[in-house]
Formats: sequence, structure tokens, C-alpha cells
Amino acid sequence: MAGKKMDPSIEAGRAVARAPVVAALDLGQSKVACFIMKPDGVRHADRTIRVAGASHVQSRGVRGGAIVNMDEAAQAIGHAVERAERTAGAPVSGVIVTTAIGQMASHRVRAKVSLGAGPVGDADLARAIGMALAQIRLPNRRPIHVLPIGWSVDGARGVHDPRSMHGGSLGLDLLVVSMAEGAFASLSHCLELAHLDLQGVAAAPVVSSLASLEEDEMDLGCVCIDMGGGSTSAAVWGGRSLLHIESLNIGGDHVTADIARGLSTSRAGAERLKTLHGSAMASANEDREMLEAPPRGEDAAAGPVIVPRAMLKTVIAPRVEETLELLRDRLRDAGVGLEPGAGLVLTGGASQLNGVRELAVRVFDRPVRLGRPQRAPHLADAASGPAFCSAAGVLLRAAYGPREAVSARKLMSRQITAADAPRVHGGNLVARAAGWLRENL
Repeated sequence: MAGKKMDPSIEAGRAVARAPVVAALDLGQSKVACFIMKPDGVRHADRTIRVAGASHVQSRGVRGGAIVNMDEAAQAIGHAVERAERTAGAPVSGVIVTTAIGQMASHRVRAKVSLGAGPVGDADLARAIGMALAQIRLPNRRPIHVLPIGWSVDGARGVHDPRSMHGGSLGLDLLVVSMAEGAFASLSHCLELAHLDLQGVAAAPVVSSLASLEEDEMDLGCVCIDMGGGSTSAAVWGGRSLLHIESLNIGGDHVTADIARGLSTSRAGAERLKTLHGSAMASANEDREMLEAPPRGEDAAAGPVIVPRAMLKTVIAPRVEETLELLRDRLRDAGVGLEPGAGLVLTGGASQLNGVRELAVRVFDRPVRLGRPQRAPHLADAASGPAFCSAAGVLLRAAYGPREAVSARKLMSRQITAADAPRVHGGNLVARAAGWLRENL
């Protein structure tokens, strides 16, 4: 929180000896959530995690895919972290932020190196990674993920691990996910106001995928659509790799605003109508069922707004359908083709609106299901729904990967060079090279 608005007891608690915890902060337009995981929360036997502390508060200061009020956003962040700290019984000094703000986008980087007479080895892989990293040039944008898509030997693609293969050339595709530099700077400053270290940024659809998708879905092909309050974003997977990211600054709060305008009610009344009675598909008896909402303004003599439930659907359905169609067309224009039968998984708070899944089936003509944090089995019911996939995904990524080709610290400082690739010295693999290659192949 900013300046004198910070509760001194919170700052004092954070100043004591820090426990080695991982804290995920989900910063959206509708809510701010914080999940905390202690070292003993990693369950390697079944690749699950235990969340020691979880909280969420109403978001403030975030609008239109950007932070618009630093103090308000910092206060909301501080409150969410404080509540999670109390639940976990552990102080937090820094957080990994997952968000969809900042016009998230993805870019492919390709590299090719010549091979010698012998089989492909770790040194060859390291050279390819270094050459790919040296090509990253994104003016006014901040890379936040650098992940391998796949390898090729002599042009033959689909190679998962090229080591021990023979050929004349080795190719590599890297996916670079980035956000606007200005949005990153605003986010970093906002965390400073909340007296927290920014330890990394994760794109919401990427980490939501890690929490909600099955391994078969990542392998055979799947799109994870994260439907938040201020944005709708998608992560496309195939061959166990992230292939593409797409983001729209349209979300559930736009539906709320449409209801408020269309029915002449307040924003709070519109949100209540949407949550309790809203649907994107027609339902039985909706023409005869009447709904009541508070009028807009402060006129005490004005009576409540009374409308048939069918009118509510006529406001909600076009906005949701338009959003899904726009996302579908963006993915199609990006040339990201999915195999027949590849499905969709919906996450995010806005995905819980009645009828959204059925409408997505119609728009994409594919099977669709709602996603939940599948590998965090001990979450309370209030924090185990689709709205909390991204926060859980940050902790799962910290526990099990995938590891990035560049460390979070390097991404934060923008000091990305070919030297960041795994290196080989004197014919012996250094631990970093062996570790990165082992975790990503």
C-alpha cells in the first residue's frame, strides 16, 4: 500500500525473518487473489501441491487491461496478501504476479545450427538455444515467458529430444510471450507501493492451463480460454508445448456494463442480476419470470426496475458470443490450427456464467469443459473454482515447471543474450545446462 496508508503492523510482520515460501498474486479487474505455498506443500509422489494460505478481495484500480489507479491497486494487493499471510502463518516478501493486463502476445523465434559428424549432444542444443535467444527483439515490449516449442533435425519437425540423432542441421522453435513495457513498469511500481518484490510475471492463460489441463490435452491439442473480468485470453497447446497466446480486452465486466445500460440499473444491481439470474442461453419459462433490480441514481421516489428474465439473456448472449467469435477469428488468423476433436477448457470467473460453455461449443464447434485447479486437491470450496486456476497454476509451475529458457530475473531486467543459454565448458556439462535440458526435454 502507498505511503501512510500502509498498516505498520503488516510492514513489521514482513520485516521479520522470511520463510521460504512461494506466493502467487492473481491481479485482475474483478478480483485480486493470493495463494501461498510452503516448501512442504510440494507433493512429488502425485505431482500435486498443498496451498497453505489463500485469499481474494475485490480488485480496485484496474480497468481496461491496465492499472489506472496505483494507490487503489496497491491497497487491494496489500489486503489480499495480508489475508493469505494470516491463513498460511508465514510472511511474504515477494510475489509472482499472474495477470492478463498489458496486451499479452506471443512471438516465435527460430534458430538453426550446423552439426558435426557425431550424434547431437547437449553442446549442440545449447548453441541452438543461444542463437534463438540472441534474436529476441521486441521494441517497447517485455518478454515474460521464453519456452521451447520443438526441435527439428534436417528439417524434420516434431522431434521432442534430438540428442543422439544424426544429421547436418539442428533447428529450434522458441515461443516468447511478452507484455507492453509500460504495463510492466506500472505493475512493478504498484508492487513497490505495496512493499512487495516483483519476482516474476506469468500470463494468466499460460498458468491457468498448467492448473486445469490434462497431459493428454496438452499433447493432443487444446485451447485454454481464461475469461476474466477485464479480459479474455487464450493459450493454445499441442505436442506438449505452448504454441500461441491471444488476448482481448473484453471480459465479464463488459457484460455487467451492458446489463446496467440496457436495463437502466446500477452497476451493482447489474452484477447481482448477472450472477443470480444471468445466462447466455435460453431457458424454460424465462418470458414469464420477472426480475427486480435497483434503479440507477439516488432518487428515493424511483421504483425498482422490473424486467422479464428473457430480456436479461438478450443483453448477455450477444456480448459473450461476440467475444468468443472474435477470439476464434483471432486464433484462426494467427494460423494456429487445431487437430479435429481437440477441445476447449474454460477458466476464469466469467466462465462460470450459465450458458457460456454451451455457447462456446456452438461458436468453436468443439467439445468444451470448465476447468478447475486439478492438482491442488486441498483447496477450500471458495477457492477451488475456475476463477482460481491462474493462481494455482503459478504454484504448480514453481513446483514442477516447465522451466524457462531464461530465468525470471533475466526477464525482469531485460538482460537476455545468447550467454543465457545452457553452457558447456571443457567438455563437461555444467549443472545449469544439464538441469535445463533435463527439465525441458
